[in-house]
Amino acid sequence: MVKLSVIVPFYNVQQYVPDTLRSLRANAREDFEFILVDDCSTDGTPEILARAERELPGAVHVRHEKNGGLATARNTGIDRARGTYLTFLDGDDWLAPGYYPRLVATMDELGCDFLRTDHVQCTARARTVHRVPHGRRNVVLRPRDAILPTHRTTSVDYAYAWAGVYHRRLVDRGLLHFTDGLRTAEDRPWIWKLHREAESFAVTSLLGVFYRRGVASSLTQIGDARQLDFIRAFDQVIEDTAQDAEAAALLPKAVRTYCAIISHHLGSIERFEAPVARKLKVMSAAALRRMPQDLLDDALASMDAERATRLRRLRRRSASGAEVAA
Repeated sequence: MVKLSVIVPFYNVQQYVPDTLRSLRANAREDFEFILVDDCSTDGTPEILARAERELPGAVHVRHEKNGGLATARNTGIDRARGTYLTFLDGDDWLAPGYYPRLVATMDELGCDFLRTDHVQCTARARTVHRVPHGRRNVVLRPRDAILPTHRTTSVDYAYAWAGVYHRRLVDRGLLHFTDGLRTAEDRPWIWKLHREAESFAVTSLLGVFYRRGVASSLTQIGDARQLDFIRAFDQVIEDTAQDAEAAALLPKAVRTYCAIISHHLGSIERFEAPVARKLKVMSAAALRRMPQDLLDDALASMDAERATRLRRLRRRSASGAEVAA
């Protein structure tokens, strides 16, 4: 019987794959499986993974014939997983030795639907611990109670899929799959769905995932049109949350977060290719128009002057029929 399925998508990360695989080997156990999903890499990644399937205990190598993006690759892994518990790791990140056995032991003890963990962010040689924004630790709680308050960072803002472990019953209930084809922000509608619809969760202070930032091939570092999928992702958050029985309480948080993300991208618009930057403005203005306008007013009123001014300017241009992309 497989206790833990670890789903690891890879795409053109041959420089980092050896570190990732070494860390998986330092976490191997006879009842663990490692599902290595190659999302149609064009570098040396497939050959490294084919060798790993032979050498890493519990490894299964799956290769996409067409690049589908991170959400689709994770879904492939979920569909292949046999474990009681499932977790994720990105192909350019790594783990502390013995982390997964400790994670499974904590999950066994708490017995909840999903467990969230802290992580270490690695930028060049700098190391920074990032904590789940929730104060109570090792206590089983109702996930939707951790969505609010609106004006503070909460658990739905800590969306990293690999920072936790998830019970198979979430797969059976249709809650663990990602929105197919999303190439960025795929974890936003996913984490909101978990917090709205799962029955129990907990947070633990266990550290063991090392998240590599600033990787040149990472989509967050590339200013092309795939980055604009965040709009599709947050549209889904708004649409799904609007159908919730407690929509009146939860929607202000969703709208404010969407506004903050739009402002973030507009504030660093110089990193986008020129046609994508123009499209970002047009799509962001349309997104503001789609939001409940009373909640948008409240969100802008609660934000700092720089972000609120940026969004109000875009909103005014859109409302007046001016050329948003100018």
